[in-house]
Amino acid sequence: MKPLTCEWVEKAEGDWHTAQRELRARTLANPDAVCFHAQQSVEKYLKGLLQEREIVFPRTHALDLLAGLLLPGEPSWEELRPGLRKLSEGALALRYPGSSANLTLAREAVAICREVRRRARLGLGLRARRRTCPRRKRTNK
Repeated sequence: MKPLTCEWVEKAEGDWHTAQRELRARTLANPDAVCFHAQQSVEKYLKGLLQEREIVFPRTHALDLLAGLLLPGEPSWEELRPGLRKLSEGALALRYPGSSANLTLAREAVAICREVRRRARLGLGLRARRRTCPRRKRTNK
């Protein structure tokens, strides 16, 4: 796996685990944060796949657009596009006052993320529970 792909995957995994932890929170749970981190994880997994396949992609948060770039080589992504649109729209709306997620919406976001994560990791040749990349020293930038 290319080093930059590995970085995308590591970032995606960080958001995945944050969404999972927040979804399990017993007190002061934040469904908005679950939806946001689920969207971010999906975005980073899609960008990691695109990076690995050397498909140029724009700077965007539009999950549907990113998945669309994978379609020529992987048409099965088409079936996920409605959920990806919903996840993108929801995450954007939840960033601002006037809209809030509930637990049902948070669970839906995590379910979409779980499926994208599963497919992306499979497409990258990664096992579900294994460390994705060799350990490297962390640097502060």
